[in-house]
Amino acid sequence: MKRIYNCLVLSLLLMPGLPALSQVKVTGTPARIVTQFAFEQFSGGVVIIKARLNNYADSLNFILDTGSGGISLDSSTVIELNIPTTPSERTIRGIAGIRRVNFLYNATLHLPGLSVDSLDFHINDYEILSSVYGVKIDGIIGLSFLSRYIVNIDYDSFLMTVYTKGDFKYKKGGYILKPILTSIPIVPSRFRDRARFDARFYFDSGAGLCFLLSENFAGDSLVINPKKKTFLTQAEGLGGKTEMRVTTVKEVRIGPYKFKNVPTYIFEDAYNITAYPYLAGLIGNDLLRRFNVTLNYAKKEIHLIPNTHFYSPFDYAYTGLGIYAIEGKITVEDVIPGSPAEKAGFKIGDIVVSVGSDFSNNIQAYKNLLQSSTQKHKVIISRNEELIILTLKPDSIL
Repeated sequence: MKRIYNCLVLSLLLMPGLPALSQVKVTGTPARIVTQFAFEQFSGGVVIIKARLNNYADSLNFILDTGSGGISLDSSTVIELNIPTTPSERTIRGIAGIRRVNFLYNATLHLPGLSVDSLDFHINDYEILSSVYGVKIDGIIGLSFLSRYIVNIDYDSFLMTVYTKGDFKYKKGGYILKPILTSIPIVPSRFRDRARFDARFYFDSGAGLCFLLSENFAGDSLVINPKKKTFLTQAEGLGGKTEMRVTTVKEVRIGPYKFKNVPTYIFEDAYNITAYPYLAGLIGNDLLRRFNVTLNYAKKEIHLIPNTHFYSPFDYAYTGLGIYAIEGKITVEDVIPGSPAEKAGFKIGDIVVSVGSDFSNNIQAYKNLLQSSTQKHKVIISRNEELIILTLKPDSIL
């Protein structure tokens, strides 16, 4: 789970999506390719791009995030590179708090084959994101970049293609969403559990989850059956960690595309980042990665076309175990009371040595292995310099 940034509350009505085949052809300057480069993909579908900043030689890791209304740098990266910044009175909001930020003004971001100038980076602390993904996260790229270009994200080939603004021909067989867009795209979705609902959601590629609802919306709509079991978990966000509940909803629809039994987080939106009652929550990248996506902010269009991951199974495994990469070790930081992790005997501070036969010390690999709710996992941990074998059998949230 990631950080969700400050956005404007809108008063416009949602516009329906349009089938790609019904797109009206506009005569004008055609869009042209500027650059194409590879990206990495982490758990939950989160996209990582490598880029350089100004004249600094170091290659930095950035998350591409439609849920960010700007562009940002990690505070420790600023310190390491001795980058001068300017204090401000501006704040950002996230799932776990509100924070005042400094800025780096008029900077240039050097992507492979493309330099983007005149960018104002706000400074934030991404230590927790680095520990979640096991690599240093140096920043987040959002609206400040996406608003200048047409960007295609191909999750089949792990390639990103950047085009100039202009007339653009989408691939056949897809669908055009018409989001409300000021800083973060807002799209309609129809979903069903206890009843069927139409609501507005952030289109959030930086969120490593499928679907999220605020407790206010879930409570007022009674969309989730009160008798339905939910599971307590932790999520990481701006300001630290916050508790959430996780369950499933029977169906989520994006345009004409339907997904069944979708993992769904429900959280107490204390800082109203979802602008309830205007919005119900967000659609995250564990759903969005099942499409190849074209972001055309100038036309206020998002084109989706199903890819080879469209029918990939969802992660229904629930462990109640929170592991983080800390100083080169995969460390247990959260053990939810009553969870499979607690029943297996995990304790905060345990060091994970292996999951099954995997001794890679790679947090992404370990998380992927623990996503199966149909088998038991032998986990070797180090506790007080003693190696212990624990057996973890995840529950299923279905």
